[in-house]
Amino acid sequence: MPHTPPWEPGLLSSLTGVGPGPTARDKRVALRAALAAATASRPGAAIEPLALPGATDALGARLVEEAGFAAVYATGAGLANAGFGLPDIGLISQAEVADHAGRLAEATRIPLICDADTGYGGPLSAMRTVRLLERAGVAGLQLEDQEMPKRCGHFDSHTLIPSGHMQTKIAAACEARTDDRLVIIARTDARSAYGIDEAIARGRAYAEAGADALFVEAPRTVDELALVGRELAGVPLIVNVVEGGKTPQLDVAEYAGLGFGVVLFANYLMRSMHLAGREALDHLRERGETASRAGRMATWAQRQDLFNLPGFSAAETALDRELGSAK
Repeated sequence: MPHTPPWEPGLLSSLTGVGPGPTARDKRVALRAALAAATASRPGAAIEPLALPGATDALGARLVEEAGFAAVYATGAGLANAGFGLPDIGLISQAEVADHAGRLAEATRIPLICDADTGYGGPLSAMRTVRLLERAGVAGLQLEDQEMPKRCGHFDSHTLIPSGHMQTKIAAACEARTDDRLVIIARTDARSAYGIDEAIARGRAYAEAGADALFVEAPRTVDELALVGRELAGVPLIVNVVEGGKTPQLDVAEYAGLGFGVVLFANYLMRSMHLAGREALDHLRERGETASRAGRMATWAQRQDLFNLPGFSAAETALDRELGSAK
């Protein structure tokens, strides 16, 4: 007769990052389902918007999941800032991003979308980027049409590659997939360089090249947002909310009404943690103690629960028995 495992059913599957969990393909299927629900077939059609918070590390990704969001975004600007102490001006490499994405994908059971900048070169580099990120377990990745080195979409002075070259890059990236459920997102920064009409034309061209979703960066007004939503209806559309940036700040429902099914808050969490951390350190420097601020930080139990210390401890105890032994 088969031996009885010395652990409770479901115990090991609760150990995110170590035990069994959703496969990368499972996550990609879930992401595609969310994008389908968030797509307007025509202007004014009802959609189910996907609020997409960004994370800079595994802690952030776990917080996004715990808060109940359906997916998380590995922010390129956030990685440059929080991971390397650098501005978002194209200084982080393909290998560094792939390694980072793998850690975030392992840390959460929800789909991860990764900011892959320009694909780190031409079409061949973009193809290799797709393969690296696919193996890292991402559910989707974003490619943009800036020249290297790229810059944050809400900075100034962008230089773009020709639209036809970006179409080739997108088509090559799609061909490089070994899992056809991997989502390829095309971003254009043409609004800043050439105006909203060129941005829409490029969005249309990138969808024709095979992009699964479109990201028109930095529309300047509500009217421009509405124009993008009308002209590119039928494809999942992403709007990037940058607090203090170039795009009007609306709520998720308002963006959805304009045709944007995915509302990206790429660095909201990082910037919130930045200010909270600064205030905490100011308190410590000025007062020399932390006890009076205990109510404004996670408790010991909250911290351990977020990373499932009770589950890992129970698993250690269970796995310290021989297979088939009495519980």
